[in-house]
Amino acid sequence: MSEAMVTDLYEATMALSYLREGMTGPATFDLYARDLPPERGFLVAAGLEPTLDCLSGFRVEPEDVEAFAVAMRRPYEDLEPLLGLGFDGEVRAVPEGRIVLAGEPLLEVTAPLPQAQLIETYLLGQLSHQTTVASKAARCVLAAAGRPVVDFSLRRAHGPWSGMQSARLSAMTGFTATSNVAAAAAYGIEATGTMAHSYIEAFPDEETAFRAFARTHPGPVTFLVDTYDTAAGVATAARVLRELASGPRGAIRLDSGDLGEQAVRARRILDAEGLPEVRIVASGGLDEYAIERLIRSGAPIDVFAVGTRMGVSADAAYLDTAYKLVAYDGKPVMKLSSAKATAPGAKQVWRRAGYADVIGERDELPPHGGTPLLETVMRGGRRTEAPDTLDRARRRFDTDLAGLPPHARRIRHPVPPRPATSAGLARLAGRVRGGIEHRLAAGGEAGGRQAA
Repeated sequence: MSEAMVTDLYEATMALSYLREGMTGPATFDLYARDLPPERGFLVAAGLEPTLDCLSGFRVEPEDVEAFAVAMRRPYEDLEPLLGLGFDGEVRAVPEGRIVLAGEPLLEVTAPLPQAQLIETYLLGQLSHQTTVASKAARCVLAAAGRPVVDFSLRRAHGPWSGMQSARLSAMTGFTATSNVAAAAAYGIEATGTMAHSYIEAFPDEETAFRAFARTHPGPVTFLVDTYDTAAGVATAARVLRELASGPRGAIRLDSGDLGEQAVRARRILDAEGLPEVRIVASGGLDEYAIERLIRSGAPIDVFAVGTRMGVSADAAYLDTAYKLVAYDGKPVMKLSSAKATAPGAKQVWRRAGYADVIGERDELPPHGGTPLLETVMRGGRRTEAPDTLDRARRRFDTDLAGLPPHARRIRHPVPPRPATSAGLARLAGRVRGGIEHRLAAGGEAGGRQAA
């Protein structure tokens, strides 16, 4: 089965209905976050590259039709209109690494209606999850205030592929290394790692374990020092580090207890042993909130290893994204549902200084000083340029983060900027709303006359 099967059943049902009804005109859908999760001042656009990979090869194969038929409990022949359905549309999107706000399209698809409908679930799954994790990782980097942060998320991520994504996204937003060997090889990220408590426990004592580890790992080593007694472990590590042939380089890792207090004691021991250059790495349940507390307390921690809470975005594990039809067959459309109304028509987002963003019509003249966020990344079902790189995405992130207002950067109680709606888009929404309300009223009057 192909990735065309990665969809909710109703997407296939709707696509089939459109094909049977001859509704294959061009449809435009917006994908955006309705609101930011609590304690978020911004989002980091992510997930576009794997999405474009999928769309480039998207095609409904015979085995997919068979699976759809089984799911719908219908004969294969009834589902044959779906066979061979591919993607030959246009995609405009915010490049990965850019900072975005609530309501701003992350991605806009224009394609024949059955195509644009069938890909909805896959697009939402990719962009929602990866934007969520990238945004969490960015906050960890902000909290660390310039100290290195490394990714330890693989072992408790939501599956191996989620762990791969976390490593890539954290590198995009400023993490300096990952424990994930596969991700390091795939994405050109520095690999990092220490040892487990089980390693220490397998040896007669800590010193024997440290020396054995150093023989296997001749480069700068990091010793885990809190398996038994932390102060004794630090002293032992200091003795071994000082005696290594490579010189007193390396680090110790603290993984439990009061990390701030443990770090202060460890720093005193290391300095007293003449090892001021030995770094202290902290791990164990860290996220941006814990890192911020440690930084504010003055804890002498040099590197933060962040795992589970970043990899699953523990405090805000999902993003309230939507994929909504905004135009069909040359006509703007909108939804009027209470609290979930949509804005009609294809759009552009214009960024102005201080994140005074404006969401407007696609072909509207830009506001003074505005630069567009949405770029055409696929046309006719093909990429418009070579695949993006992690380095370019990280440079975009660094640039956008530098311009983000301080109140949006805060870890606690951030105040996110709110994009404005252009006059042109507001007028269009008013016209479309008026047309819908007029049709509804006319339909109600006709129904009343018939009843009379």
